[in-house]
Amino acid sequence: MFSVTQVGSWPRSRELLKALREKQKNQISARQFDEIADAAVRRCIQIQLEAGVDIVVDGEQRRDNFYSFICDKVAGTRLMSLAEMLDTLEDKAGFEEMLTTLDVPASAIKNPTCIGKLSRREPLAVNELRFVRQLTDKPVKITLPGPYLLTRAMWVGAYTSRAYRDKQEMGDDVVKILREELLDLVNEGCEFVQFDEPVLTEIVFSKENERRTFM
Repeated sequence: MFSVTQVGSWPRSRELLKALREKQKNQISARQFDEIADAAVRRCIQIQLEAGVDIVVDGEQRRDNFYSFICDKVAGTRLMSLAEMLDTLEDKAGFEEMLTTLDVPASAIKNPTCIGKLSRREPLAVNELRFVRQLTDKPVKITLPGPYLLTRAMWVGAYTSRAYRDKQEMGDDVVKILREELLDLVNEGCEFVQFDEPVLTEIVFSKENERRTFM
């Protein structure tokens, strides 16, 4: 009666996490990383097939997290640790309070930051879709970060204001990028696309829309 699918990313092996760090530091090639990630996706798909899942996902195995991976794909972005950004944030005291609450060091959280005009260098997830289609005939779901999340997270005034007048102008380019990606996925025959917007719950329940949020 109901289709069963996965929501959220799958746990990644130590080997894959190590390879991801090495890729970010240019210590291994993209091809070497993909060999390790391909094996992880195969395992992820096989487990879903054995469980009888109706709509499969790749578990976001290739991504460092569910939204900052776009820095590999989108021009005008830079993956920055919160420690790098600390002195440029609008509300430094509020940010430090958030870190204390989370009990996470600022160097451990990475954020995709807009530092120039945004445009796709390559598709965000089309290649992920193509690989999963080699492994199964079942419908595939692709997950993408939503436009509100990206606009709110990527705007860091000290860097972004050099390229855009305000969040609205940058947000228009974010929407354009996601629309281009959606059309490409549709043309590839993707059955389901999930746009993640977890920050919207903060707006609904707290009415906050200006406070800095890092997912």
